[in-house]
Amino acid sequence: MISSQIKQTFTALSYPNYRLWFIGQVVSLIGTWMQSTAQGYLIYELTHSAAFLGYVSFANGLPTWLFSLYGGVIADRIPRRKMLIITQAFMMVLAITLAILTFTGTVQPWHIIVLSFLLGTANAFDTPSRQSFVSELVDRKDMTNAIALNSTMFNVGTVVGPAVAGMIYAWVGPGWCFTLNGISFIAVITALVLMKLSGVLVNPAEKETPKKLADGLTFAWHNKTIRSLFMNLAVIGFFGFSLMALLPAWAVNILHGDARTNGWLLSARGVGSLIGALMIATVGSRGFRGKIWTVGYFLAPVFLLIFSALRWLPASLLALVCAGWAFMAMLNITNTLVQSHVSDELRGRVMGIYALVFMGGTPLGSLLAGWLAERFGEPLTLSVFSGVVLVLAVVTFIRHPEMRKLS
Repeated sequence: MISSQIKQTFTALSYPNYRLWFIGQVVSLIGTWMQSTAQGYLIYELTHSAAFLGYVSFANGLPTWLFSLYGGVIADRIPRRKMLIITQAFMMVLAITLAILTFTGTVQPWHIIVLSFLLGTANAFDTPSRQSFVSELVDRKDMTNAIALNSTMFNVGTVVGPAVAGMIYAWVGPGWCFTLNGISFIAVITALVLMKLSGVLVNPAEKETPKKLADGLTFAWHNKTIRSLFMNLAVIGFFGFSLMALLPAWAVNILHGDARTNGWLLSARGVGSLIGALMIATVGSRGFRGKIWTVGYFLAPVFLLIFSALRWLPASLLALVCAGWAFMAMLNITNTLVQSHVSDELRGRVMGIYALVFMGGTPLGSLLAGWLAERFGEPLTLSVFSGVVLVLAVVTFIRHPEMRKLS
């Protein structure tokens, strides 16, 4: 019984191409989270400003608004493997550049903001291709499992990366975090090169880009399920995930810690998210995805409200584990439901909209959260944002009962 459940949880790993993808991404994502954690603490050390945490997040997310829809068109027009190799190589160059600036002692806040914008630009083209690439690695019947395992590998990075980054930062400084991230991209690029993919149909460029964009937007708007999922995803991105940008300030001002404390906080959220992703990989195809989605929507703001009232590190870590689980329950199910309702020919464009809704809302929320935290403090900001999510979860529960019936 247990062995069959384990086999079901990791079904997608039976595909050789997906195994390569999984291993390469795990290594690369650990490096990515090392850089993200070290970069957040470095900007706070340089400026001692919660507002600057919001500026960096906004700079990273602005390209999502500018380019992600077009990135979705590109994902449907050229081979996704080729696109991913290009974007991953560009991200590697950015990481090494930040490492050089840090090692030479010349790094300034504006350097980090500019590099964050360039990284966000790469992500705007990378994300639609990466999200839709899974359809080329496994059969459609195993898509739910593969998407859940995608989240699992992402959250392995969120668990390991921040904790390691905190220790390395305190030991030898942030430059090595950025260097190791640059090296980690070699793993995913190598995995992409080694894959043996069958001929993948790429949509010919018979339509102008605006028309192709309109096709994706029209489909997403007129599909009631996808429209509702995207609207609630925007809420979670703006008022929920945006609060993660405040954790470096929270580690110092509220918990009176250092870079290691910041790393533990981010890793705790990752532990919860990893548990949530593994749970959905096991049970996510059993017909009650809407119920899991609803529970996650309610519990995420509840645990953030609890976290906002805590001042003891172990209890704070536990609250973030629970919040991470709840966030992943909602986000993973959203991704799965969206991909199960879209045809292959529109997949890249719809996932471009997904990236715009989520990754575009988060930096705007971070900008507002940083501004409010600078003036009214991190605890009040966290409480207000969490309260908004909870109210909207209640409204959705009352006005849209069909969401919890999704399967």
